[in-house]
Amino acid sequence: MKILIAAAGSYGDIAPYTGLGARLREAGHEVAVTAHDTHTALIRNAGLEPRPLPADPRGHGAANLRAAAAFLKDLAPGLIRATEADAPDLLLLSTTTAPLGAHLAEALGVPALGVPLQPTEPTGDFAPPAGGARSLGRRGNLWAGRLSQRVVDRLYREPVRLLRAGLGLPPLTARDVRRRRRAADGPVVHGFSPALLARPADWRPGLTVAGNWWPHLPPDARLPAGLADFLASGPPPVFVGFGSMSAGERGGERLGSVVVRALRRAGVRGVLQAGAAGLSPGEHLADGDMLAVGQVPHELLFPHLAAVVHHAGAGTTAAALRAGVPAVPVPVTADQPFWAARLAAVGAGTPPVPFAALSGADVDAVDRLAAPVERAAQDPALRAAAARVARRMAGEDGAAEVLRQAESLAERPPAT
Repeated sequence: MKILIAAAGSYGDIAPYTGLGARLREAGHEVAVTAHDTHTALIRNAGLEPRPLPADPRGHGAANLRAAAAFLKDLAPGLIRATEADAPDLLLLSTTTAPLGAHLAEALGVPALGVPLQPTEPTGDFAPPAGGARSLGRRGNLWAGRLSQRVVDRLYREPVRLLRAGLGLPPLTARDVRRRRRAADGPVVHGFSPALLARPADWRPGLTVAGNWWPHLPPDARLPAGLADFLASGPPPVFVGFGSMSAGERGGERLGSVVVRALRRAGVRGVLQAGAAGLSPGEHLADGDMLAVGQVPHELLFPHLAAVVHHAGAGTTAAALRAGVPAVPVPVTADQPFWAARLAAVGAGTPPVPFAALSGADVDAVDRLAAPVERAAQDPALRAAAARVARRMAGEDGAAEVLRQAESLAERPPAT
């Protein structure tokens, strides 16, 4: 079976699908992944075929709706081109591509399976993840979830129009799109752990919470020698990295200075990952208690740490829990405050430190970070809670559930 995983966005939006794709390939399927060309090597290294998208993932976050609209508008022709030369037998759709992928599946006459990394359906259990961490009560949460869907419909209105026109499909009104969504009963496998967020009881049948799928890791992958030596040279350090979040122009060195001073005040060693924030320890490397690194597989690094300071993206949140390591969440935007709150709810993370709190006066910023870092590194209750979640996650296999449902869809007769 030819499978196209339609995903788009930054590293964290793509990397988990490389592990999922590798699992599908090992089962005998041909797998391609759509992504911006900055992720081509990531996809090829997993033994998968990259299908390039013109949409540039940089700066498309929820905080910049104009950039998000431009990003989504570019997705429409990109998805068409990704299927023109070699049409798939099955589409797997991420959170970002699902509102477009349903129309693509209609034109191709193939089934589609939703594989989001976040909960996307309204529920009374919690407010929509992109709306923050605060519950509005059951009725309020449901109302907010439905309103969120209307906002998504509006954001995708022009991309959907372009996509349907490019595919030769008749146009749909906004009401038609909403009606189709309400009537849809297709399967969706959510790629997060029920140990972190349980499946809401008020979801319709067909919506599954299966557990994470993880970035592909080659069997011979090892930590860089310098990093391995640093880990062995002293007590477990604290990792600090903010993924694809930017610190703004020339902000990385100032942020790095705040981070290093906070770690030293907390009495811990540090591993700082530059990321999009350009996090840099500057001259603070000279004392030997801090190490600067680039992209390193979380699966290899995180089990050696005392704690992880991160932006609370879905993937990094899950990776820290998988390793049984407490977290200090520093959310920036989109669903990050939601996952930060979930970490605190399961007892595996400190209360969140807003990213903006680290950009104020240096003394205040250092104080705001040092205390939770010290607690995360030393509080046995946090580590015990993280270990409990890790044990539950060890028994999950989200990729296996995707494989099962994908092969079941392929065996069904085509809709008429």
